[in-house]
Amino acid sequence: MNTKDPSVLPAFSKAQVQETFNRAADSYDGAAIVQQEVCKRLLERLDYIKIKPQIILDLGTGTGQGVQGLAEQYPEAGLIAMDLAPRMLEKCRQRLKPSGLTDKLRRAIRANRYHYVCADAEQLPLVDASVDLIFSNLTIQWCTDLVQLFQEFRRVLKPGGLLLFSIFGTDTLKELRASWAAVSDKVHVNEFTDMHDIGDILYNVQTENPVMDSERIVLNYSSVKQIMLDLKAVGAHNQNRGRETALTGKQRFKAMLEQYEQFKTADGYPLTYEVVYGHAWNPKTPLQNTHAIDNGQQTSISMAQLKSTLKSREK
Repeated sequence: MNTKDPSVLPAFSKAQVQETFNRAADSYDGAAIVQQEVCKRLLERLDYIKIKPQIILDLGTGTGQGVQGLAEQYPEAGLIAMDLAPRMLEKCRQRLKPSGLTDKLRRAIRANRYHYVCADAEQLPLVDASVDLIFSNLTIQWCTDLVQLFQEFRRVLKPGGLLLFSIFGTDTLKELRASWAAVSDKVHVNEFTDMHDIGDILYNVQTENPVMDSERIVLNYSSVKQIMLDLKAVGAHNQNRGRETALTGKQRFKAMLEQYEQFKTADGYPLTYEVVYGHAWNPKTPLQNTHAIDNGQQTSISMAQLKSTLKSREK
């Protein structure tokens, strides 16, 4: 990151983020391959956690894949779908229309246990200690103050409640970033926070038993132009401070395409996503000390290690 304070992500306008994702609502599902896969993997992690939530917050619900998965896993729970973009919330509503759903989900919808809220994650419109589980898939990178965000998580979670999230790490879009950096000193690609900075914040706000791990997902494209189109379709094009505000010239864009050629393989043009997963518990009693996550070299925890940690937590 280029910011002095790692808890504060590069500044951008929340109104701009809202507008961008409103525009992307119709095209999102067709292009969000990585986002959908990460959501699926994040939901699978709940299979190894002993929790029976009464109230669930799906923060940054998007078009509702997480909501649907959570509803199927916890059909008796009340569920709050929250997003900054109202058009995304409308897509989520459409996904949960009774037709095509299981009987349990249809009964839950008729019981009015699902609620849709348009709000900013850093100012949650929820009372203290009101949520058992916060589920957040690839939303945190659109927040500007992570300390404020995680303090809000601590505030609204019940004692013993669980926070489960994913976020893109610093190596995300590294090929595109390097290609632009070779031809321009402006910011052309979104920047992401480091896993260890997030771990430090979880420690500083005194969550219990924080666990983090990361993996890399590489997509291969037939052209760099298709990469750019897909990023725009999911609302993930550049919104950082210091970005190029004027129209990018044809010559500069062509030069960037030429730079990207160095990354081409037999499978096509790669685009890397570093996905960081994290979970932590809200303490049942106020904590005096917690164990910090190693802030030295990169930590990588396998799924087997994660399952072992979660089983230990259940005992």
